[in-house]
Amino acid sequence: MEFWRNCSSCKKEIYFESKYYECSVSTCRGRRTGYVFCSVSCFERHLPGARHRDAGAVECKAPSLAAWERELAAGNIESPSMSSSGPVRRIIVSNPNSTGSSSKSVGPLAADGNQGLSEDEVLIVVSKLKNYIREKSEMNTSGDVPDVLSQFVRRLCDGAIEEARRDGRKTVMARDFKRN
Repeated sequence: MEFWRNCSSCKKEIYFESKYYECSVSTCRGRRTGYVFCSVSCFERHLPGARHRDAGAVECKAPSLAAWERELAAGNIESPSMSSSGPVRRIIVSNPNSTGSSSKSVGPLAADGNQGLSEDEVLIVVSKLKNYIREKSEMNTSGDVPDVLSQFVRRLCDGAIEEARRDGRKTVMARDFKRN
């Protein structure tokens, strides 16, 4: 064998112990697909067809010939990432198809990086909150309740965001709230 694998995009050879990239989305690294790319530009060519919402190019190192032969003999090769060694670096690349964010934008970015959300903005749907309290207890709701609940929701979200960061994810999940 002269080289490890071919680039999934341009078919260029990826040599043993050389740098390559793989998609951060797990379905692209599975046993059936196992996409590997010789450069970030080849990875970017993969994005329109894959239609990922948020994907990154993960920099990896191809195994040595000896390590590759051991894995082939053992028959436990599932993805190229299993054979990589050294630190993994994620490179965030925006999807060239998308014209903006996949969700609605709240407003232009402020100087502090927020999208126009001020700390006193209400995050709760007030009419639904009042209806819930009225149906559950036949009570009215004071005007300051949505502000207090919004602050509580912000604290919960901040904790969940930190939990997702600690796990190395860019997606906040329900389990992040359960840990708080």
